[in-house]
Amino acid sequence: MNLKRSLPALLPLVLSASFFAGGTAESGTPKQSPVNVTANAIRFDPHAPKLDVTYGYSALELKYIRKDAAKTDGCTVRDHEETEEAEVQPGSGHVTVAGTRYDLVQFHFHTPSEHQFGGRNTPLEMHLVHRSAEGKLLVVGVPLVVGSHSVVDDVLAKLAPECGDPVDIEPINLNRLLPLNHHTLHYTGSLTTAPFTEGVEWYLTTEQHVTAETIARFKGLFTAGNARATQPLNGRTLVEVPRI
Repeated sequence: MNLKRSLPALLPLVLSASFFAGGTAESGTPKQSPVNVTANAIRFDPHAPKLDVTYGYSALELKYIRKDAAKTDGCTVRDHEETEEAEVQPGSGHVTVAGTRYDLVQFHFHTPSEHQFGGRNTPLEMHLVHRSAEGKLLVVGVPLVVGSHSVVDDVLAKLAPECGDPVDIEPINLNRLLPLNHHTLHYTGSLTTAPFTEGVEWYLTTEQHVTAETIARFKGLFTAGNARATQPLNGRTLVEVPRI
């Protein structure tokens, strides 16, 4: 399957205005994330290294990530960089690219999606954050759209409160977080929250499904959204690569 030809499959059928990213102002640096994925920015490189995914099972701790702890109203006001984050057990999953191993550390969520596809957002986006032994970051971005129940629904069945205890989640099959389609788009970008550090390797997958109830639950907590606005590609391309 050629992901460039199948780009429309990444787009939801109906988008409301509230699904478009607000976020913070653009950075002046040249390789920032997220970006808008367009067909003319996608390239195929037969020599591009594959993304080798080795995921197992892990119990999770879902916690609320605060950015306004110093504020007196921090427990009731949503900072635009706050999110729900699931920590995984050490050693439960990793990816390998060109001989470098990146261990899965955590995954978290944004609404609407931070990456756009053909100028449009999906309702949610999941970021699976991996770190190498040298501290280099690799993030797998998964656009989430309304559909059948998936393991993502189990993760977000009960959201952690901002000022309260984390939620313990029974072990899940981490492989089921990813869509069945094994193609990804790779580009080099940045963190999407301060300090927006560059040099992050991004791999964007095709869509994963979650139920409408899960989307509504997450958006009900982050009513103003928690996504950064898309940043200029500045000549960057996205390379289509498979994962194994």
